[in-house]
Amino acid sequence: MKKLLFIDRDGTLITEPKDEQIDSFDKLEFYPHMLQYLPKIAKELDFELVMVSNQDGLGTTVYPENTFWPVQNFIIHTLKNEGVEFSDMVIDRTFAKDNAPTRKPGTALLTKYFNAEKYDLKNSYVIGDRLNDVVLAKNLGAKAIWLNNHTNLGGSEFSNQNPEELKPVIALETAEWEKVYEFLKLGERKIEHRRSTKETDILIKLNLDGKGEAKVSTGLHFFDHMLDQIAKHGSIDLEIEAKGDLHIDEHHTIEDTGIALGEAFAQVLGDKKGIGRYGFLLPMDDCLAQVALDFGGRNWIVWDASFTREKIGEMPTEMFFHFFKSFSDAAKCNLNIKAEGENEHHKIESIFKAFAKAIKMAVKRDVNNMVLPSTKGVL
Repeated sequence: MKKLLFIDRDGTLITEPKDEQIDSFDKLEFYPHMLQYLPKIAKELDFELVMVSNQDGLGTTVYPENTFWPVQNFIIHTLKNEGVEFSDMVIDRTFAKDNAPTRKPGTALLTKYFNAEKYDLKNSYVIGDRLNDVVLAKNLGAKAIWLNNHTNLGGSEFSNQNPEELKPVIALETAEWEKVYEFLKLGERKIEHRRSTKETDILIKLNLDGKGEAKVSTGLHFFDHMLDQIAKHGSIDLEIEAKGDLHIDEHHTIEDTGIALGEAFAQVLGDKKGIGRYGFLLPMDDCLAQVALDFGGRNWIVWDASFTREKIGEMPTEMFFHFFKSFSDAAKCNLNIKAEGENEHHKIESIFKAFAKAIKMAVKRDVNNMVLPSTKGVL
């Protein structure tokens, strides 16, 4: 089955003026870096390209065709010279007030792509700058790449749309074509992983290429605070919902969270091609923490950090080592952790922050060097 990129024109391939009509060459300006990265997408990736554009009143006195086609043909010719060819150009001529099913986000002009034997809409994307492009993706059963420049052009058409309902549709929100290329070439690194035992039930939602957003609930508030550090300073999105036998003690909840998180990392890293593999040293007031990490496929931990307090918050200090060992065992990674300082809270928080920074370094991928970082040929 063919995967598709449904690509908007105005605001996506070219910039869009405030009057929302590119009816002369004076108004024509290609979107920054589009001519650099769309040809790379066309050449390197296996997508069929379809242009989908609303052109309000095209062919009427408000938008005569002789002001549209010279610019349109120049855009198409320029892209073709760079190796970008569209298999189809779908242009709707109606006004928003017409509420026509042919107008984005309507799909009346795109019905041929609902052929499940020929097209893979689930793994296809709509690329556009407007909210209607996101809604189109939802209506097609595809995902959206939202080139969000915060112009809100056309936003009034969708004032009744609940943004929360569209969040699952948006695979990438950016204003840069470089990020679009990297995303399409490298793919998503998201996973939902559950580990259930008679003692705990741990649900992990992990996005290695996130924004540092965290939603953590383990029943242990200080532990939640430390796990938040992994998301924030590792620039990953992390949701953890842990239900454990806290009426007995904290051991199983902390241990199994470490195991479940490590398992999620091991799975989402996949073949590990292009990753940095290694990763940090940072100060926090009186403390200095050093975390060296290697996602090399072998578990090992060296721990050089001592604590004089029995607990910090509700979390036993003896469980800090146990959490990182559980992660190392499950993620199949080397961890070397050292910390020094006087304040116990600062000491463990600096460890978690350095751990997060090490993860950020190690999982970062080089889009131009997608090779395995090993002379062995396997990790």
